[in-house]
Amino acid sequence: MVLFVNDIRLTIYKPDEQPALGQYNHKVDAQIEPITSAGLLHHVWIQNADDKHMNVLLELLNSKVPLNVLSVHLSVKDYDTIQDFLYSKFKVVKAAGGLVRKKDKVLMIYRLKKWDLPKGKKEKGEKYKQTAVREIEEECNVSVKLGTKLCTTWHTYTMNKHAMIKKTKWYVMDIIDDSKMAPMVEEDIEEVRWMNPKEVYHSLHNSYKSIHYVFEQYYALKEVIR
Repeated sequence: MVLFVNDIRLTIYKPDEQPALGQYNHKVDAQIEPITSAGLLHHVWIQNADDKHMNVLLELLNSKVPLNVLSVHLSVKDYDTIQDFLYSKFKVVKAAGGLVRKKDKVLMIYRLKKWDLPKGKKEKGEKYKQTAVREIEEECNVSVKLGTKLCTTWHTYTMNKHAMIKKTKWYVMDIIDDSKMAPMVEEDIEEVRWMNPKEVYHSLHNSYKSIHYVFEQYYALKEVIR
């Protein structure tokens, strides 16, 4: 599970998984030493964690005190217990979105002073694929062709003082018709723009870490296909 807490990437691994060498520069064994803000350095790997450690970690990541952490890799003793803990702590919102292509360009939206990818909440009875297509067509006033599933992201936020966690499934898509492309202002979208790779690179400096992750997965997929 790739979870973004306060825009910090937290990757949760099952007991038989672990981060690759080079993805972390500091290790903490939760069974031997406590998880503290001082121990959250740069790219950290926390081992042997349970739900109590997860709770401590979430509080630290959500703290208003600045941290020196860029990403957290969390190896847990019981993956299902951690998932149950998250479901009990947060209200889950399901959503879907897409990375829409037009030759070498990608469709991005400018919303709430950040560059983003179009996405939206899943309606009752919808499949994630249907949600992704509908939301993109509504938010950008375009028509698209659905492609392969790209990845799933999770991120936490607060709404009306309630702790929320959004699960978003992302898909690759191709444009069919963008002749009437326009931003959906009712959803606070100020601009819809086709971006080449260089423009995407610069836009990601003013985006979310979850969107960085989606592009990372897309570029990795392109390398596999070649």
